[in-house]
This record gives sequence, C-alpha cells and structure tokens, in this order.
Amino acid sequence: MESSRLDAQQLPPLTDAQWARLLAYGTEHDVAAGDYLFRSGDRDYDLILVESGEVEVVRDPLGWVDESVIARMGPRSFVGELGLLQGQGAFLSARMSEPGRILRVSRGELRTLMADDDELGDIVLHALWARRENLRRGPAALTLKFVGAGSDRDFLALRRFAERLDLVHVAVELPPGELGALTGHNITADDLPVAFVQGEPIARATPGIVSERLGLSYRGQADEIADLVVIGGGPAGLAAAIYGASEGLSTVLVDAIAPGGQAAATSRIENFLGFPFGVSGRDLIGQACLQALKFGVRVYAPCEAKSLETVGDLLEVTLMDGAVVRARTAIVTAGAAYRTLDLDRWADFERSGIYYAATQLELRQVNDSPVVVVGGANSAGQASLYLAANGCSVRLVVRGADLGGRMSAYLVDRLLEDARVEVHTGSRVVGLDGGDSLERVRIDSVGEVDARGLFCFIGADPATGWLATLDRDSDGFLRTGTDLAAQSLLWQKLGREPLPFETSIPRVFAAGDVRRGSMKRVAAAVGEGSSAVASVHRALAG
Repeated sequence: MESSRLDAQQLPPLTDAQWARLLAYGTEHDVAAGDYLFRSGDRDYDLILVESGEVEVVRDPLGWVDESVIARMGPRSFVGELGLLQGQGAFLSARMSEPGRILRVSRGELRTLMADDDELGDIVLHALWARRENLRRGPAALTLKFVGAGSDRDFLALRRFAERLDLVHVAVELPPGELGALTGHNITADDLPVAFVQGEPIARATPGIVSERLGLSYRGQADEIADLVVIGGGPAGLAAAIYGASEGLSTVLVDAIAPGGQAAATSRIENFLGFPFGVSGRDLIGQACLQALKFGVRVYAPCEAKSLETVGDLLEVTLMDGAVVRARTAIVTAGAAYRTLDLDRWADFERSGIYYAATQLELRQVNDSPVVVVGGANSAGQASLYLAANGCSVRLVVRGADLGGRMSAYLVDRLLEDARVEVHTGSRVVGLDGGDSLERVRIDSVGEVDARGLFCFIGADPATGWLATLDRDSDGFLRTGTDLAAQSLLWQKLGREPLPFETSIPRVFAAGDVRRGSMKRVAAAVGEGSSAVASVHRALAG
C-alpha cells in the first residue's frame, strides 16, 4: 500500500490560534532524519506534533511481509491514533524522514488537553477516531492477527474481545477440516487459536494474554488512588464512568470480558431514546466507549474482579491476575451471567453452534441456515427478527403460553407478521444433536428440526458470587438504598442512612442488572449508572 498524507477528514486544517494552543501542551525536540519518535510495541509513547520536517508512520516488517509506510506527516500535523487514549501500546512506528522539530505531548498532557479545551479536544478526538477507522482497511491491521477455526468458541472470544475494544486487527478463519493452510508455519491444529502480535505467534491465545501483550491490562502504580472504580462495562457501567469522569472524578473501569455487556450482543435496540430507527448494541456501545475515552476514563479488559474489601478509608478491588485497584468509591455494574439449558452435549456445542448473542459475528457462523432461538423476552425477539432479516429461517421457542407475557408489543406484532419466523409457544428445547458442530435441535412440541445454531436468551444470573460480604437477596441481586436495614449499627456509627444505590458497604454502590429491583432495560441501566454518580459525590463530600 502506498503511503499518503492524511486527508482533511482525519486532520482538519488548524488555525494559527488552534495550533498555538496545541503547542502549549508539548515539549520541543530537534530530531534528525532516521530518528524514531516511537516504536511498535512501546508501552509509553506520546502524541507527536510536527512543527517542521516530515514523519513517516510505519508498520514494521512482520516476518512474512515487509515494512509498509502508512502515512507521511508534514508541518502543522500530529502523529497518533486512538490507542493513545485507550492506553494501548504502539502498534505502529514513527520515524523522521526529514530532519525537523517536533513537540511531544504525553498521555497525561493529552488527557489534560481533552478536559480543558473542548474545541481542540473534539478536533483531536475526531482525528484519532478517523485514523483508527482508516487503519482497519490497510496493512496496519496485520499487527494483530488471529487465526482459528471459524466456529471455535475460543476463536470467537478473541474476535469479540478485539471488536468490543475496537482494536485494529485481522481474523483468518480456517474452515473445519481444511487446516492445510497451517503447513510450513510451525503451527498445528492443537495450537489454535493463534494470535500474532507484532508478528510474534501466541499459541492457544486468550483475550487475557493478548490484552497483556497490548498493554490493556490494569497495572496501577503503588501509590495510585482513583476517585471511582467501576466494575463492569455494560450500559450502567459506561454511563457511570462517563458521568463520573466528566464531573472531574479520576475514574477506572474494569470489565471481565470487554465493554458492552449483554447490550453489545443485541442486534437492534428500537426503544432507546433518540434513535427512532433503532441502533445496534455494538454501535451504541462503541460510541459510549469513545465518549468514555474523551473524558479520560481508563478502560481495562479483560480484567475480572475477584474481591472487594474496605482497607482503612479506601476500597481495594483485587483482580484475578492479582493486580489491585485502589479507590475512594466503587460502583458495581457487573451485570449477569448467561443462563444455560441442562442438556446433554451443551458444553460440546458451546464451542460450535450455541450462541448467547446475535450480531454480525454470530451471523457469519450460521450463514443463511436454519436456526433456533430460545427465550421469551425482548432480546430473543430482536435476535429472531435480525436473523430472519439476514437470510436464516428461524424457530422461536417460548416456554410460556403467551408471547406477549415478557416481550414488548411492537416486537410481538412484528414476529407474528414475519413469515420467516415460526413461533412455538408452550414449548421447550429438549435435545441437541450433531457431529463436531450443532446440526439438529429437538423441540418437545415439534420434534427434531435442522438447526445450524441455537441462540439462547433465557435470562442471566447476577454476577455477584465474588461479593460475599455485600447484602444480597435470595436470587443474588444486591440490595441498595432503602432496601437495606438503614438502622443497623454500621449506619448509626456513620450518622446517616444509605444513599440511593449504596450497598451494605459504605461508598460501594450498585447499578444496572446486578441491583435488586432494576428494570433490566438498557435505558434504565444508563439512568441508574449516571444517577449512582450523584450518590458518589455525596459520599466523597461527606
């Protein structure tokens, strides 16, 4: 691919006043031709302002391909992309092709710029985002490459992780039984899925291993104390993090998988305020993540929380890898874990045929084939319509006798009118069959039917097993606010009652699906997450 200067969409012309304000955040350096300003793999690198000379943005050679110059940046431009705000290590290199003067803007100063100068912040954010979108279509994407069997659960997990975190990457699907493409690469079927990071292979790769290599795992300084840690990156968690950071709180968000939660798995949300034509969960979450980065939220994933304890005046969240996040307040938005059916071979077909989401990623696996959707709430109805609209014949299996019992009326009407969807009320899935992948599903009211995929939307259980010290109801949901015993000795000592959304541990709050009494809707989760931040401010002020 030939190099090019970034177009106006990626870097709009800056006025003299804007450029002068931008320079104020940097430190000057004279550089010679051939000098590297940062190298791929660097964990800590800067936004580069080019005052004179020229900078080449380069994808380094990867073993199987030569170096490629992605862009050339001249005077009054800046070098960097969205990874600077994400905390991701550099996946491209930048070197001087002509001598000149540059200014370095550290990540800390970049966050200060974003917070202090709305106009410049928007210009920089838009340019970084546009560059990220452009890089997907060129040779830069080869810096993160996944290879695996197309229907393998672990391969899908890698792809979902990269897509949810908006990482530039390439995924190569190897059809089952056609692994000959591995010959000569010192890779066997037992090594799959393989992730290539900067050309280096990682056998049996997981999102956690890749995240660590990319610099996306939490590694706080020993003396680092955040004002707020948000545990869970669904709509409630993202809303809480965005509102907290936008109101001046230093905010860390950790998620066990990747931002988005169950909302990111929803193909179409039609009743969310401001989207009259609907919005996919992926698009909604993608914009929310970008907004979080704009306000300086530090997002880390996959980072699963193992425990939460009060240590003196602080809270400590210990992650599965042993890292500890220390904060003054916490909001638990850990959501819920998908429920499964108690059927033989369920675990087998989870690797090839059973899905808990209906997005483009899953759609590619079923590819115009018959599928079964099980569930009676909105997510099942939305998935059925999405799959049918994209070429699948759909059987929707609902345990209850009334399709409208837990589903919105507009979805019920559309399902009953869609000839591509066959609804089976008062029915259950009772069996699974197939070879290496799912081929047939047994429905008690129908018998055995062909099915390339089973999409399971039967609810979820609150992810609170790691919060044994918090007051929960019999189903595991967290009690908050007036739901707690406000006259307990603990609250008497504090001289106050629990704040709205506050759990049984002071300064620990809960919002979204994990909270007892929540509405289990995206709009409600966003409202709870943002409202919980008001209580956080009151707790910090006290």
